[in-house]
Amino acid sequence: MKRPSIHWRRPLILCALCALPLAWAPLDAFSKDHALLLNASPSLPNWAFWLDKRAPIERGSLVFFEPPPSALIETHFGSDPQMFGKRVLGLPGDVVTHHGMAVLINGEKVAKRLGKTRLGVPLTRGPAGTIPANCYYTGTDHPRGLDSRYGAIGFVCAGQILGSGRAIL
Repeated sequence: MKRPSIHWRRPLILCALCALPLAWAPLDAFSKDHALLLNASPSLPNWAFWLDKRAPIERGSLVFFEPPPSALIETHFGSDPQMFGKRVLGLPGDVVTHHGMAVLINGEKVAKRLGKTRLGVPLTRGPAGTIPANCYYTGTDHPRGLDSRYGAIGFVCAGQILGSGRAIL
């Protein structure tokens, strides 16, 4: 292959240098609102997720959030726990009730609570009543998932939510 003459090399290099910031800006904006997450917990069946910080949150959405500080969280996940990923089971305005160890949203059973963690720490019942604005009731199919069924997590509200995601692997 014939190399460009010196006469053309300099303008090509200058054009590439000028185009680099133009290409970088959209990539930078995209990276601020999106992330690839790897799952280290058995509470969700997938091991890789795509996070979109601006995706709408609906029933069934997968949300990633910072767990609230508590002794239970620190005992099981350390003083600086990773974000949690859970499905949205209840939306603002839905009504959460408890019947024994069963959790119901709008009268439909969505989960069953446990009395203790795998380490034997007693679990308190999660919130009941109408889910407030900008808050969600979260959960997973995993029987030992730590989610809104328990007081240590409670409702997950907008200030805790990092974004909505979808499983990719």
